[in-house]
This record gives sequence, structure tokens and C-alpha cells, in this order.
Amino acid sequence: MSFTVAKVQRKSTETEAADLLRQAIVRGDVPLGERLTEVALAKQLGVSRTTVRTVLHQLVQEGLVNQFPYVGWSVMTLSPRDAWELYTLRSSLETLAAKLVADRVKNSGMAPIKDVLDARLADLEQACEEGSQASIAAADMALHRTCVDLSGHGRLRSQYDQIQHQVQIYIRSSDGLIREPALIFEQHKPLVAALLSGDPVAAQAAFATHLGSEGAILESHLATSAAPE
Repeated sequence: MSFTVAKVQRKSTETEAADLLRQAIVRGDVPLGERLTEVALAKQLGVSRTTVRTVLHQLVQEGLVNQFPYVGWSVMTLSPRDAWELYTLRSSLETLAAKLVADRVKNSGMAPIKDVLDARLADLEQACEEGSQASIAAADMALHRTCVDLSGHGRLRSQYDQIQHQVQIYIRSSDGLIREPALIFEQHKPLVAALLSGDPVAAQAAFATHLGSEGAILESHLATSAAPE
């Protein structure tokens, strides 16, 4: 043969267990703040406690799990401060990505950027029609992640990787405050339009306004929920 292909790579037990627990947390199957025990997780995942401990340490590094000395482990929570930190950091990264994508459109034309963004927007519309909160959050995240990927900025993508799973939890919490899922789709149409306009300033402004507004709403909601009655 005149070509070569990569060999199939089997996932290690630790990697597969981490993927399963991470997905359960991000989707909301495991509630925020839930206490995690090594014994229970080892039984559910069908792995050793040593493997579970390795997985939990990994998810601590990703910001999805908290470790408390002499107490144990628990799923992350979202405080008003957490929401502020995530949406301000996310805004810094995504507005830069939006500028770079719009620059690419301006200098190189829409295609195939338009096809990719239209596909992600269609996925979000379908998820909103079906009404599953987890599916809406996943499609919402995918659209924003695609914008980052289309930026062509490798270090930007790497920085976004570090907060991506926390951002998806944040998005799920934020989207959950919107009673009509169709509104989530409507909020994202102008973002895609701004990217495809080829106007970097307009694209940055659209993302900054959207992320700032939704972030402030979630921060305020969390502050109100945490306030003593």
C-alpha cells in the first residue's frame, strides 16, 4: 500500500472511567455539589478504588470535582463568584475568537466557515425543539466551541480546553433559566450572523454583549438563591 493509517488506540481503564464520570457531571446526571465516595464510584464504574482515585484527581485538575482534606470529594458548585469568573474569562477568549473568525471571513470568504456554523446552529435549533436541557446545553457549547476552533489560534484553543467542561456546566445552568428553549436559538442567530458579516468589531461586540448579559443574569440568580431568607 502507498499510504499508512494510525493504529487503533484502546482507551485505558482510567481514561474510560474519567470520560464516563465527566460526561455524567457535565450532563447533570450527577448534581452539582454531590458528595462522591470512592467505594460507591468504584462499584458503579466497575473499577478499583485506586482507579477511581486517579480519575477524581484528574477531574479536580479540570475543575469539575473538589477535594476536601480528611472529608472527601464532591462535584463542583457554581457560586456567584464562579459565574463571574467563568463568564469574564470566557468572554475574553470567545470575543478574540469571534474577531479572528470574522477576519477570516473578511479576508478569505464565507465558505466553508458558513457551512460549519450553519450546521452547529441547526443542531441547536433541533435541540431547542426537542427540549432536552442536556442536549440544548451540548449544542450550545458545540456552537461556541466551533467558533473557538475556527479562529485558527492554537494557543487560544488550548486555553479554552482548560475550562471547556466548566463552561458547559455554566451553559447548562444559564440555559436552564430560560423558560422558552426557542429563545436560546434566537439568541445565537445574531452571533452567527455577526461572524459571517466579516466585520471583526461587530463580531466582538455581539459576543461581548451576549456573554456579558447572560453571565450577569446567572450571577444575579445565584446570588439571590444563596441569600438567606
